[in-house]
Amino acid sequence: MPVLERYFHSAELGRRWTAPEGVLPSSLGSRPGCQQGPLPWDLPEMIRMVKLVWKSKSELQATKQRGILENEDALHSFPGDVRLRGQTGVGSYPFIDFRLLNNTTHSGEIGTKKKVKRLLSFQRYFHASRLLRGIIPQAPLHLLDEDYLGQARHMLSKVGMWDFDIFLFDRLTNGNSLVTLLCHLFNTHGLIHHFKLDMVTLHRFLVMVQEDYHGQNPYHNAVHAADVTQAMHCYLKEPKLASFLTPLDIMLGLLAAAAHDVDHPGVNQPFLIKTNHHLANLYQNMSVLENHHWRSTIGMLRESRLLAHLPKEMTQDIEQQLGSLILATDINRQNEFLTRLKTHLHNKDLRLEDAHDRHFMLQIALKCADICNPCRIWEMSKQWSERVCEEFYRQGDLEQKFELEISPLCNQQKDSIPSIQIGELFLVILK
Repeated sequence: MPVLERYFHSAELGRRWTAPEGVLPSSLGSRPGCQQGPLPWDLPEMIRMVKLVWKSKSELQATKQRGILENEDALHSFPGDVRLRGQTGVGSYPFIDFRLLNNTTHSGEIGTKKKVKRLLSFQRYFHASRLLRGIIPQAPLHLLDEDYLGQARHMLSKVGMWDFDIFLFDRLTNGNSLVTLLCHLFNTHGLIHHFKLDMVTLHRFLVMVQEDYHGQNPYHNAVHAADVTQAMHCYLKEPKLASFLTPLDIMLGLLAAAAHDVDHPGVNQPFLIKTNHHLANLYQNMSVLENHHWRSTIGMLRESRLLAHLPKEMTQDIEQQLGSLILATDINRQNEFLTRLKTHLHNKDLRLEDAHDRHFMLQIALKCADICNPCRIWEMSKQWSERVCEEFYRQGDLEQKFELEISPLCNQQKDSIPSIQIGELFLVILK
């Protein structure tokens, strides 16, 4: 992605302006076709470039407020922004508005990195204020600054550790933990190259998945999906399993983990059944939520056309295997999978060379990842406990409001957090 977009787009000027010769940094002068690749700029060159571009635009001298226009009419008549981006990576720097930089250039040279950080912070505020006034920005907003990006990258270097703090990672990625994590894992496992995936299409699909989670759910939200995906990655790295896994197995495991609770309404299956919800009727009271998660995932896969370049037989197989994995997370099928696993372990007949047995182990891994919260370090385990209890209590409040029988573990007056955790554990074991 180019660092500098070298054109002003303006209806008022009705033409394109190209940076004159000598404006580009000296490090780029000898590079043919330099406008097509990422440009490694240092801070002094960037500031010099900003000043030269600004001075070359004599038409902009009418804006005398030093970067901030007096009214909305002036805002709409102002020529399009020139934008400068940092090098690509996990996120990117916010776009720099030259109207704001003009405010600094009058006061002298920008000498320190600290000043640029303050400028970027104000740039984010400026974009946010425009959004609040209903003005749609000309480009997507990238809200991460350099410090947050550095910390997020450092955390990704330890993504295979069991003490990975998904709550901190979600804050560092500005609520985009699922998208950022999946892009990193797809790259780490070589899936993008192996399946010849288009990175833009992959990102679009992952954004669709992340946005289809309900942020108002205390527990079943995109952070939970990211947490399960990170746990799934840990399981996929286990030596006894990893040596047998194919790229298709890994992609299926990660996709199923990311989308296993997509569009979760924040209530359980018994609630949907007793309220005669349309999803319960659609799936005939059988694995209602899991079927919905699966079908929603398939819909997004097809809409994004992420796998459209693959053979039809392969995409159909991927869709069916995703369904098998996501349906395995139904807690009502817990006993079925535990019994089967115990039988395999007793008979010692698991053959991971066989695709069928590998798929079964992926189902077990996803089920473990889905309920692994008590196995996390205490600080994270406690947060997840509080979140799941809050979601239970909300369902109980709804049931009380509509004069329905309150579901087990959902009565805030009777069920404490410790008793819910014990009860939930027993439900998992006894199902």
